[in-house]
Amino acid sequence: MAETGPHLIEMDAWIGCAPFERLLGMTIVEAADGRALLTMPFHRDLAQGAGLMHGGALVSLADTAVVMAIKSLLAPATHFATIAMESRFLYPVTQGVVIARAEIFEREGRLLRGRATVTNAEQRAVLEFSSTFKIARDSVIRGATFKDLAPGPAA
Repeated sequence: MAETGPHLIEMDAWIGCAPFERLLGMTIVEAADGRALLTMPFHRDLAQGAGLMHGGALVSLADTAVVMAIKSLLAPATHFATIAMESRFLYPVTQGVVIARAEIFEREGRLLRGRATVTNAEQRAVLEFSSTFKIARDSVIRGATFKDLAPGPAA
């Protein structure tokens, strides 16, 4: 039986895919200045029973795109989490690669609000997504390390 946690996670970079995101096949194309662009291919393992891309996979892509947009604004290793989200499914996905474009449109104290649009290969919107994130008071992320933030050799 697989270990159920807690797990220590080593990530390649602050703006990088976590294990779940890699499992779904997400790629971060860019993340800068409060915006992000991610892609994810539709493969058989992401299908629901009718052969469409599972809504949870689409929402995961949109949520992750907003996260990467946030990470482009915050100091590395800042701890924050999704506290609310809303999704509107617009069109089914049956093949190809989906693209999520996200932006942060509001920051008020420890709250950040973002939105994302996921489109199919024909650039048709398939999902509209909005979310709210909160920066933790205790900004230490426990159980995760980032290779690009590791201390360098002593001089």
